[in-house]
Amino acid sequence: MKCLQLLLMRASLISVLTFVSSISLADSIRLATTTSTYNSGLLDDLLSHYAQVSDTEVLVIAVGTGKALKMAENGDVDLVMTHAPAAEARFLDQGFGIEAHGVMYNDFVIVGPKEDSAKISGAHTVTDGLSLIASSNKRFISRGDDSGTHKKELQLWLHLGALPTFKGYLESGRGMGHSLQMASEMGAYTMTDRGTWLALQDKLALRLVLESDPRLLNPYQVILVNPERHPHVNVNSARKFAQWLISSGGQKAIGKFRINGEVLFVPSAK
Repeated sequence: MKCLQLLLMRASLISVLTFVSSISLADSIRLATTTSTYNSGLLDDLLSHYAQVSDTEVLVIAVGTGKALKMAENGDVDLVMTHAPAAEARFLDQGFGIEAHGVMYNDFVIVGPKEDSAKISGAHTVTDGLSLIASSNKRFISRGDDSGTHKKELQLWLHLGALPTFKGYLESGRGMGHSLQMASEMGAYTMTDRGTWLALQDKLALRLVLESDPRLLNPYQVILVNPERHPHVNVNSARKFAQWLISSGGQKAIGKFRINGEVLFVPSAK
């Protein structure tokens, strides 16, 4: 009986060790990306397609672009997909990233209360629209979180000569979904990527009031973390995922993703 118990215990131990070993051998990568790709539903859709051609698990960390790049600088992730060209250029120049590829683009839009009390729907440019919001002291919700959207918004205000100081300018310190909800509840204006707007518009008391200015274009890049800076990163699997994103299969999946029949992101890999 004792021998049988020992054999059963040994078999159980082997099973546990085999299970633990299979977990440790499972391939995974950590992707830091923007809340816009997550909130829009695009990322879940892309990963479902990637799972059909790869066993690598993609662990997603959805944060603002500034935080995503900082995580990459620290070696906390294996690659990033972000949308702040100037910050990405610095990241690459400083040697933290390698192999940057354009993946897709969408655009930003200005949304606001349905009555559009600042009357910006007739503005010809985004700076004209922002000027009307500031001069009439209407509420404007900024993300204020160092995200790609926040960086772009500040660049647009600077076209007016200075950063905004009017009393109606408020910062949420949150992602795009929360900022839109805050704008909806407060009857305020905000700038959002079109993808998140299309995904959430039916839940908001807001309407699109300004779009189609060329300065509102919003390009996304995928960048690998430099293994010379952080040897522990899973650069090979990260590279395979990045290459899939810019391949015909990945680009087709991006182009086919829609909400209510509307295209959210335009594939842009060369």
